[in-house]
Amino acid sequence: MAPSSPPAQLQQFYIPEEQSVYLLSHDDARKLKDWVELCTTQLRQLGYRDIGMIGKGAYGFVFAGRFPLEGTSDLEHVFKFTRITLPRHLQDRLEDEAYILEQVEHPRVPKLVSFQRTRNQPILVMERAPGLNLEEVSLQEGRLSPRLIVRIADQLADILRSLRCESATSGRPIVHGDIKPSNLVFDAERENIALIDWGSSVFAQLDANNQFLSPSVMELMSDNLQQTNARLGDVYFIGEEQLYGGLSSPRFDEQGAAATLYALASGQSCRFGHLAIPATSLGLPSEFARMLDGMLDPDPILRRRAGDYYLREMPRMARTVMVDLPEPPPTQLVPIWTRQSGREIDTVVYSSRKAFLRQEGAAETLNDVNDVQLDRYYKNFMQGMGETEKAFLAAVSRLGRYPVEGGLAVRWEADGVYVDTSLNLHDASLKTAFTIAVNNMVHLAQAIYRHGIFKSCLFNARDTLHIERDDPDQPFVATPDMRLPYQVSAVPEVEDRSRVHSYFEDGPDPEEFLVLPQSIIRSLEALNTIHHTGMIIFEALPLHLKIHSQYRLLDPTREQEFRQRLDEILTAVNQISGLGVSGFMKMPYKDARFFPYIERLPERYYPRNPRLEVSAAG
Repeated sequence: MAPSSPPAQLQQFYIPEEQSVYLLSHDDARKLKDWVELCTTQLRQLGYRDIGMIGKGAYGFVFAGRFPLEGTSDLEHVFKFTRITLPRHLQDRLEDEAYILEQVEHPRVPKLVSFQRTRNQPILVMERAPGLNLEEVSLQEGRLSPRLIVRIADQLADILRSLRCESATSGRPIVHGDIKPSNLVFDAERENIALIDWGSSVFAQLDANNQFLSPSVMELMSDNLQQTNARLGDVYFIGEEQLYGGLSSPRFDEQGAAATLYALASGQSCRFGHLAIPATSLGLPSEFARMLDGMLDPDPILRRRAGDYYLREMPRMARTVMVDLPEPPPTQLVPIWTRQSGREIDTVVYSSRKAFLRQEGAAETLNDVNDVQLDRYYKNFMQGMGETEKAFLAAVSRLGRYPVEGGLAVRWEADGVYVDTSLNLHDASLKTAFTIAVNNMVHLAQAIYRHGIFKSCLFNARDTLHIERDDPDQPFVATPDMRLPYQVSAVPEVEDRSRVHSYFEDGPDPEEFLVLPQSIIRSLEALNTIHHTGMIIFEALPLHLKIHSQYRLLDPTREQEFRQRLDEILTAVNQISGLGVSGFMKMPYKDARFFPYIERLPERYYPRNPRLEVSAAG
């Protein structure tokens, strides 16, 4: 069951990741749980074991399971179910996916096993590739080594060359349409990749030289060639031609490959950072880095030339002898605290004050495109922003993929960028990767020339309080046992009032629509005098109020008063009227780090003689 859609004005508040189950209403969470249980039961009845959900998206759910076989290794399969709430024409896409996947013959593409319908429920069954997807690997490790990037690039090029060969059935190249790190499964033992998720795949309308491809003269004369058959793919990785509805072409997948390699080499989750953090700054071999920057260049002619070079020269570049060079731990540009705790953290990112990042008078070119994923990922999030601004927001979003709590405020002034942070990472093993993600965010901020402030809170969705009502005219009423959670520092931290980052210092947020009652504001003003760090966000939907919070009291002597103020806030939620979001954040100290503006990071290449580097390090 898809989560219920909030009103249009609420869509901008969550960085667009799949919503945590802990943010769903009780009813929607139960429906989701029941649906997962139903799928699991169906697979168990078919004889599968070790069944688990491994992914979910706008269109459906993906499960994995093992089929035990005597005397040989078990079969591992992947099962794709569409959301039963989708319109029939979107459910039918799964059958289209099965048909195209059946045409693909490549050792790095897991094969179709079967497509079937059970009680009007389409199910696609595929082989399962061993390993983790590369987005997960990237989140664990940060930037992948230059040697590994080149190895992955060679395998990707081999897949793309194969897809350009005419398929037996249609006589046309196949376009995958959604190449990105999470759609590449990586077998760490063999360092092999497998391309999965063919839900955006189509038969190409144009060849790589922009010539029409058609099996019949009549079709060439029809209007069909003016209508793209392309599907959207992930807007964080697809190129401009696919994003803006161009006729489908193998060039789409070149763009997806370039974006994927760039993201993995830089430790990002999108393609947009290449102007501020170019491939030539990432320690890659110079020929490969310049080619990658060319594939991401705004000039379409240069992109095509670089794409041709990639497919033609990659086998030669891959034969270059490369070793993994010793890398010192990354320097923390802003403080990151590691607090190992037994609590499970389900991080959600809330960001506000983003309007100034949009370009003035930017054309709203995508408003008429009718696509589930476009609406979810793009319309109210990044439209009208420059590439680097999009990359900055995506970098903040990536922080939410880690078990982290805290907040950040980035202020762009005439002389440079000021960054305040309170970031608490709950898993020390992820420190290097998380530091790289934070540093990327800072570098991208340095390359944005605007005047304004951006704020973001990272909270644990498991701590979110839910209050529901049967009718929009009724008040929201907290139950007697409801409490806003908080933690207490064992030792008082000295307070310097001149340096406290206050709830109210920036005034009302123009992007927040919920007006809180004065009783709650008075309690927040009283809280503001107690030394603590944290945030509270009220999100009012017609039948559902969510109160997100993350508090750490830094003065244990005032705990009774602190608890009292939090209780006052909950008591007063019955006075909340209207819909929308309102949030308040406080950081322990006003201790901003200053960074000068930059155009881009300087060039840094893989050494010509890497063995010398290794021996020097030894």
